[in-house]
Amino acid sequence: MTAVTGPDGRARCPWAAGELYAAYHDDEWGVPLHGDRALFEKLTLEGFQSGLSWIVVLRKRPAFREAFADFEPAVVAGFGEADVERLLADAGIVRNRQKIEAAIANARAVVALQERDGEGALDRLVWSFAPAAAAEHVPPADLQDVPAATSTSKALAKALKREGLRFVGPTTLYALMQSAGLVDDHVEGCFRAER
Repeated sequence: MTAVTGPDGRARCPWAAGELYAAYHDDEWGVPLHGDRALFEKLTLEGFQSGLSWIVVLRKRPAFREAFADFEPAVVAGFGEADVERLLADAGIVRNRQKIEAAIANARAVVALQERDGEGALDRLVWSFAPAAAAEHVPPADLQDVPAATSTSKALAKALKREGLRFVGPTTLYALMQSAGLVDDHVEGCFRAER
C-alpha cells in the first residue's frame, strides 16, 4: 500500500489511519529517539506488542507508563514478585506474565549495562546499529517494500541478548529501529518521507 491521504489532507503511510495512529506517525514514528529511559520504554512496548496490533499497545501506553514507573530502568529493576502480581491484575496493560517478567529482567540488564558502561549505555549500544545515512535515501514505494527484519536488526538482537535482554527478536528490533528513527521507512508520498 502506498501513502493515503487523511481527512486533514495530509498524505501518510497507510498504517497511520485514525487519530491516534496519525498523531503517533506524525510526531514520533521515525523521529530519532535517544536516552536510556526513552529507549527502554520503546523496547518494552515493542516487546509487549509482539503478537498484537500496535494500536493495542498505543492505546494502553499511558497505563503502561503508570504501571512501569514511567519506564525508569532502576525503578523497574527493583520490581519483585508482588509487582508481577500487581501488573498481572492491571487491566490497563497487556497482562502477559512472560512479557512482564521480561520487562523487569530487561530493566535489570539495562542497569547492569549502565553500571558497566555508564549512563547512556543502552542508547550507545542501540544507536551503534544505526545504518549509515544514505545521502540519497529513497523512501519505500510501498509497505510491501519494507522488511520485517534485516541483518542489522538480527545483529542488534544478538547484541542485546548477550547483555541479558529478552523479547528482543529481529522483528521486534526492526520495529524499534523504525519507531526510534534508526531507519526511515515512511513510504513514498508520505509527507514525513518528503522532509
